[in-house]
Amino acid sequence: MRRRLAAGNWKMNGTAEGLSEVEALLQAHLSPRVEILLCPPATLLAQMNWKKGQHPLQLGGQDCHAAASGAHTGDLSAAMLKDAGAAYVIVGHSERRTNHGETDEQVAAKARAAHEGGLVAIVCLGETLAEREAGQTLDVVGRQLDASVPEGATGLNTVIAYEPVWAIGTGLTPTRDQIAEVHDFLRSRLSARFGADAAHFRLLYGGSVKPSNATEIFGIPDVDGALVGGASLKAADFSPIINALEQVAEMELP
Repeated sequence: MRRRLAAGNWKMNGTAEGLSEVEALLQAHLSPRVEILLCPPATLLAQMNWKKGQHPLQLGGQDCHAAASGAHTGDLSAAMLKDAGAAYVIVGHSERRTNHGETDEQVAAKARAAHEGGLVAIVCLGETLAEREAGQTLDVVGRQLDASVPEGATGLNTVIAYEPVWAIGTGLTPTRDQIAEVHDFLRSRLSARFGADAAHFRLLYGGSVKPSNATEIFGIPDVDGALVGGASLKAADFSPIINALEQVAEMELP
């Protein structure tokens, strides 16, 4: 059984003052069936790692360079993130693809670097509104999946996050059927490439996930959790989403 994952991406938000939100999460959640991950700005990684102590809360970076080291001013390698306390790193987020022009090939190189640096890569995929309206969703996410996930990827070192670009931070959410269609497609595509190990890849949904829709989303087959943006900044907003995931996970008990 795949362990459910609630991942929070703080993006370019947060200072040391926000660490009190982490304390609130640590006190509220300790379910072995749900893994909780926070990806804060790199400036907070080491402090957050110290703050969590022995709590099983996982930490991650929001991006990494494809190189292990070198003359790359302002960039961070996977090894640096791991040294600061990270176990995961997000690669290929739509904001990186759009704002920095990242290609599928560059995303794959970063994912490969994450694996080599001992991190789990969360590879993000998703279509724009124009692509959705043109009926190109499965073509787009299929291409991104094929080209952004490197050889050597496994269910242990890679997580796939489907985030329709038009739903990120807009309040718009795909229908249950639309989410189910994409996640079923991704699982089938992974099966064609990775065989039996495809069953071990966790598939996350991201894009305007909130307490009011979390339970419905987490009940969709092959949705193993969520990559949450703004709602992960405050424990009061993120905790109900985690609670919903914990409840769905408990329902799966034999």
